Amino acid sequence: MKIAGISFTQAGYELLRWVRDILEKEGHEITIGIRSRYVEEHAENVLNYSARDWAKMHFEDSDALVFVGATGITVRSIAPFVRDKRQDPAVLVLDEKGKFCIPLLSGHIGGANALAILISEQLHAIPVLTTATDINQKFAIDVFAARHGMTISNMTYAKEVSASLLSGYPVGFCCDFPVDGKLPEGFVWSQKLAAREGEVTLGVNISPAYRHKMFDHCLWLIPRCIVLGIGCKKGTPKEKIEKLVWEVLKAHYLYPESIAAVATIDLKAREPGLLDFCVEQQIPLISYSAEELKKAEGTFSSSEFVEQTTGVDNVCERSAVLEGGSNLFVKKISRDGVTCACVCKDWRISFE
Repeated sequence: MKIAGISFTQAGYELLRWVRDILEKEGHEITIGIRSRYVEEHAENVLNYSARDWAKMHFEDSDALVFVGATGITVRSIAPFVRDKRQDPAVLVLDEKGKFCIPLLSGHIGGANALAILISEQLHAIPVLTTATDINQKFAIDVFAARHGMTISNMTYAKEVSASLLSGYPVGFCCDFPVDGKLPEGFVWSQKLAAREGEVTLGVNISPAYRHKMFDHCLWLIPRCIVLGIGCKKGTPKEKIEKLVWEVLKAHYLYPESIAAVATIDLKAREPGLLDFCVEQQIPLISYSAEELKKAEGTFSSSEFVEQTTGVDNVCERSAVLEGGSNLFVKKISRDGVTCACVCKDWRISFE
């Protein structure tokens, strides 16, 4: 994680340096500073702008913010920039004596609770956790989703799932992938719901596709498990690539959030339209040489023109298989000089 820390007294700064050492040992990247009129101007990392300006800057470029000081200062500093728990960075507050560590914002999805526990263990501080699922030791759907890199489709339903579990009401569960371990308390497999018709109307469905709605109120957790193989003619604009991709996703009821990567041939690795599409959608672009693509195992569509141009008879299917595995569930689709194929990666979840 990329973390930024701020303090407001010399004592607070000394504690923040200790926190920095703890987090760096865990592999995090952290920058720290002190905002105080009572330190020497030549002192290390003195900030010459307000705490609010500091918060504004790091809300945009950091995964977590650590304040050493009063909770009130923290709240006033971050208030203008708080948007959504799926986007906001984790925010933690420590008193300058290091007695308490409070995950103030994005406790689950942003990882503030986990950071608070880590820091508190090292400082012998008290982590002040206030999220209901934590204090009641119940399964937290947002933590589970974050741990598996899944997107939560609907935060309202996510809250309903947590509320139902806390209240002791059953929640349905369905998954397109292998599941390791026992379902957490309160969940019921969808296959067993026939005997409880009318009792369970809220459920969780883990799938990259929204084709089958298993529950009246269905929370989809969307894994990044789909690899798009894409080929295109030289100079193809981003808009044409985008149009075909959205057509393919829509035809197969796939969530855009399910895309894990785009794969192609190395000749297209710097194609402006393809690069622009991947950057805009924040999707990694993976490329393979023609010789590597020839080694892909399976039966693929063949094109003499593509082979003459690239040195291999197929780009989209072969690259998708090399990156994502053998489950090629969408064969080559062509439109306006763009080809697209889809592979679903070998993926699984664990409750262990």
